[in-house]
This record gives sequence, structure tokens and C-alpha cells, in this order.
Amino acid sequence: MALMTALLNSAYLHTRCYRHKILHPLLGPLLSDPISKLYSSYKRPGSLPEKKKSWQDTDFSFKKSIDVIKSQLSLLKRETEDYLVGPGGQPLSHYILEQTKVLWEFRSQEDLNKWVISSDVEIGGKSEVHLTLGRNNQAALLYGTLNTEVPRDGETKYSGYCSMRSKPLLGSFARKKYYDWSNFNSLYLRVRGDGRPWMVNIYTDPYFSHQKDDLYNYFMFTRGGPYWEEIKIPFSKFFLSSRGRVQDNQHPIWLDKTLGFTIGDKVDGPFQLEIDFIGLINDRAHTEEFAYETYEKTP
Repeated sequence: MALMTALLNSAYLHTRCYRHKILHPLLGPLLSDPISKLYSSYKRPGSLPEKKKSWQDTDFSFKKSIDVIKSQLSLLKRETEDYLVGPGGQPLSHYILEQTKVLWEFRSQEDLNKWVISSDVEIGGKSEVHLTLGRNNQAALLYGTLNTEVPRDGETKYSGYCSMRSKPLLGSFARKKYYDWSNFNSLYLRVRGDGRPWMVNIYTDPYFSHQKDDLYNYFMFTRGGPYWEEIKIPFSKFFLSSRGRVQDNQHPIWLDKTLGFTIGDKVDGPFQLEIDFIGLINDRAHTEEFAYETYEKTP
């Protein structure tokens, strides 16, 4: 009898998980804020579990459902037309000869909505971070205050970071999409900082859960002062890390993920970073494939 109950329970759970995988692309656009949940998985030690179910934030209005389906179908139509034209909606000849490309510009609030900000407040810290448009709406202004005071929860050992990260690229019916940066070999930015170092992050989207904290990093040193600076970072310089630790097993980056910036130089006080645009460039003079030694594993 106990064996039969266990089999029925496992079958019921399997059916629920399978049904969730089918309905998620359809119900995804109806959720109140499906993107923000990707960045809020951490719970402070000792905090109570959420009592409100995720489906309670779903608007089951029939009229809104019809409007969402219409908008998603129109988006699917536009994606199909772009696919028939060529890669990224461009003719193949233009795609092959493309040397530069602007990924993100910051000229309106809509451009800022493509990014999310976070800080150590998520783990009980006291740092503050804000993202707004700069003077004359010509740049993004990321500013705040860094505080390295460790929260007194008995588990956290380090604190003091703020970050800015681009939202995942989504297609019609909440399908996951990826960038195509294969024609370029360098990241190109126009920024104005306050002299503090930043970490440029390219995030991974691994299949296995134990790799969810893997990301590629490289340093960006701002010089401060009133003048803008243009920074070029070859993709071959990015190194693999996990939870702040550089990994021994290094391999070249896959150029299809989201981008982010992190400050955590262990210096308390205000910080500021202005970003005009973020783009890509194909530098023919840069021929390096990967800057770090790779190890061959013995069988």
C-alpha cells in the first residue's frame, strides 16, 4: 500500500511539472513581473517562506489574455519575417561585412528598463544603488554608496557590492533568445567614471544547476575626471569564475549571453558611473583567440 501511494505521488508530481513546462510559455506574458523573479532567488537565513503562491499574481482577465495573444502573434510574425530576411533581420551580405554594432544606448526610460540593478541589500547589506538618465538624457547614470559592513546573520562573511545587469532576451510567448556576437571579437564602451575599478561580467546560461553561478569577468579601470573615455575589451581576455573564485579549467567564452557591471572594491563611500553606449567591434588587428592557458584532462 505504501509503495502504491509513493508511485501515485510521483506520477502526480511528474504530471504537474510537465504541465508547468507546457503552460509557462503561454502564461509567461500574463505574469505581473516574470523577469524580476530571476534575480530574487536568495532568501536571508532565518526568513519565513513566502505564503503567497506565484499563480496568485497572474491576471486571468479574458480581455487581457486576448490582447496578450494578439501582441505575441504579431511579435512571432515579425520574428519570422526577420528570420527569412537573414541573420538578425539583416541581409547576409550586410551581416558578414558588419564591423561595428551598438547593443545598448541610453536615451530614454525605455532603454533603462532593459536593465536591472541589485546590491548586497539582498543578503542584508547596507549598500545603495540607483540607475537613472544622465544630463540631457544622453547617458545612463549608475550611482550609489558602497558599504562593506557585514550583516549580522551568523552566516554571511563578506558584503559590499552593487551591480547592473541586462535583462535576458525574450522572444514571442516568453521564449528564451540569445545574442549573436560571433562576428565580433571585442566589447566597446564609452563611459565616464570616478576613478574606481569595475568588473565587467558576461553571464552564462548553464543547463546544470551547479553551474548557475559561473560567469566571465574582466576589469574596467576608470580614470575619473570630466572627460569621457572609450574602452575596448577583447573577448579573449574574459576569464571564467564562480562565486568570486577564478576557475582552473578555463575555456573561451560563448558570445550569446547577458552583460553586467559590478563594483566591489572594498572601499566604503559613494561611486558613480556614466555609460553612453555599449557596443561591439571586430578588430582585425586582434588575432588572439584566448589569453589563458587551458589544461587537457588526463583520462
